[in-house]
Amino acid sequence: MIRFRTVRLLALGTLALTGCAAGGAAPAATTPAPRAVAPLLSAGFPPAAERARAQLAGLKVAWGEHWRTYDRKKFGDGWSDATDAPGGRNGCDTRDDVLRRDLDELRVGDRNPCVVLSGVLHDPYTGKRLPYSYRKASRIQTDHVVALGAAWRAGAWAWTPQRRLAYANDLDVLLATDKDANFDKSSKTPDKWLPPRAAYRCAYARRWTGIKTKYALSVSPPEKKALQTLLAGCR
Repeated sequence: MIRFRTVRLLALGTLALTGCAAGGAAPAATTPAPRAVAPLLSAGFPPAAERARAQLAGLKVAWGEHWRTYDRKKFGDGWSDATDAPGGRNGCDTRDDVLRRDLDELRVGDRNPCVVLSGVLHDPYTGKRLPYSYRKASRIQTDHVVALGAAWRAGAWAWTPQRRLAYANDLDVLLATDKDANFDKSSKTPDKWLPPRAAYRCAYARRWTGIKTKYALSVSPPEKKALQTLLAGCR
């Protein structure tokens, strides 16, 4: 199983929001990222297996609704730091927060430590070792574990725009992953798609259940059955 490391978080209070957008020129100097001040993840998330099993039992069971009305723009226009979700209002772009949390061998900009210049992802879905460089095309994408479309069908259609924006930028919901696996997963639920790397499937089920619980999203009958089967074998 992939080991989720203690998250690196910089002392970001003095950083300007305008300096953290993806793109633009990377700082010339680099420095190793400092150790975390606070995690870019909620306390106790993802839930342990026993807690996830209890959470799953409490979720509403219902078939998806309003799937024809889904529109990505209803979750905001791209990444936003202007939410109170984990990682919000820290002065950094959401995607950079995910990279700083999930990559090993991390190097960030000296003048703008929001920007990740290089690192390595040990992809949880496939087990691949994926290098990252600011100036090169990357095979790493940022995945909403419970995809926006899946969340929409499970209840997000009824949310306010601000709640949908928070969900789309909540670091509990996001993982850095291999882009091919991300494309294959799309908005499928666990009864239709699971990580190719079997060793990660317990963690995936715990994370999925934790997200659904956090946002009071429903599960379909086949989805619940798949999660029950996965969580039954988790310790």
